[in-house]
Amino acid sequence: MGTETQLVKIEHLYKEFDENTKVLSDINLTINKNEVIAILGPSGTGKSTLLRCLNYLTVPTKGKITIGDIAVDAENHSKKDVIELRKHSSMVFQGYNLFKNKTALENVMEALTVVQKKSKADAEKIALELLDKVGMSERKDFYPSKLSGGQQQRVGIARALAVNPNVVLFDEPTSALDPELVGEVLNTIKSLAEEGTTMILVTHEIGFAREVATRILFMDGGKIAADGTPEEIIDHPENPRLQQFLNFVNRK
Repeated sequence: MGTETQLVKIEHLYKEFDENTKVLSDINLTINKNEVIAILGPSGTGKSTLLRCLNYLTVPTKGKITIGDIAVDAENHSKKDVIELRKHSSMVFQGYNLFKNKTALENVMEALTVVQKKSKADAEKIALELLDKVGMSERKDFYPSKLSGGQQQRVGIARALAVNPNVVLFDEPTSALDPELVGEVLNTIKSLAEEGTTMILVTHEIGFAREVATRILFMDGGKIAADGTPEEIIDHPENPRLQQFLNFVNRK
């Protein structure tokens, strides 16, 4: 990969919802540009919380997050710091989160006109290119209610890309989809990976993670229990808890 550019750094990150609920415990992680990180693990181990802490949708209890040139300390930050941090990433949610009263095109244009203050003409040009990239240009004038779950999620991906983020965060992007619609979303993500988009994916699709990720993290009990290549994590798992998890998933 030549010289690797560090893009995301997480230092001593903790998240506690109360004294008895410690969700993340001393997470330390560095992610380089063009890496595709898949996060696997059983439910309730803090995978989605970690993702949400990266853009402060969930505020960490303590720790430091750096994306690009913006560093935010959980115990000492301003609202402005968080706004700056959020400019560096964008998120694709499980439930699409599209504006129901806007067309596919308008949904993608929204961030361009509102956040980036682009003219309507510029925003429309970029939005059309992005809808084309995710295979949705023919549906640009459709409202979310007239789109399948897979189509809505692809519009969601186009919208996430619209702000030209350093890193795209995917929170189980296929979990709300009917099985036959999963493939079209995974193919879209795969093509982004091939273009070198830096991504962090929380997913339960083990085969997909194996195929698309450059690196896989296995989380257990609020910690990163294993971190390695797809071959190390999925083909030759050494961690007993990871072996147990994979055996359970493969039996399903």
